[in-house]
Amino acid sequence: MCPGAMTFPLFRRAACAAFAPLLMIAACSAPAPAPPLADARIGGPLMLTTQDGQRLTDADLAGKYRLIYFGYSYCPDVCPVDLQNLMAGFAALEKSDPAVAARIQPIFVSIDPARDTPAQLKTYVRAFHPRLIGLTGTDAEIARVAKDYAVFYQREGKPGAADYLMNHSRIAYLMGPDGKPIALAPHDAKPEAIAAELKQWVR
Repeated sequence: MCPGAMTFPLFRRAACAAFAPLLMIAACSAPAPAPPLADARIGGPLMLTTQDGQRLTDADLAGKYRLIYFGYSYCPDVCPVDLQNLMAGFAALEKSDPAVAARIQPIFVSIDPARDTPAQLKTYVRAFHPRLIGLTGTDAEIARVAKDYAVFYQREGKPGAADYLMNHSRIAYLMGPDGKPIALAPHDAKPEAIAAELKQWVR
């Protein structure tokens, strides 16, 4: 029998054994996937009023990821359901990975500043999670933030009527500590799925 017929399989097995650790290192050092909203023109400075009547700016959120949802407290259906889902997912993350959850600040931005005063928001956000911050402001301030975050909103009903609805985008963002967009939060998913999505992007 030709000697090469015996040595080649041995050489191949030896080569595989030698390269296996290198392959494992390469797999472990593979770059993390880019965030879905990387480089999207979404977001901007936050300068609004909290449910406690205090001004909040980006400096107050330094080092924090931001889970931001836009809506209004008088919403009869969509907003409370979305917020309940999001905060249930956030609570699930607090339970499974408290260190990760501690790095996220949940925020509710009102697109109805005429009715959503700080006092109104304080009662509203308290019903969903103790760490949820409610933000409101002047018409101009809300318009600017909504534009920065590509959020549509429009008042519906007769002009001057006290009882009206707000048509608005149904969207929740996960923003990074630098204020840049990372991903959309699945506001209509189960708590476990929401928690998993948040955990995936918090480094």
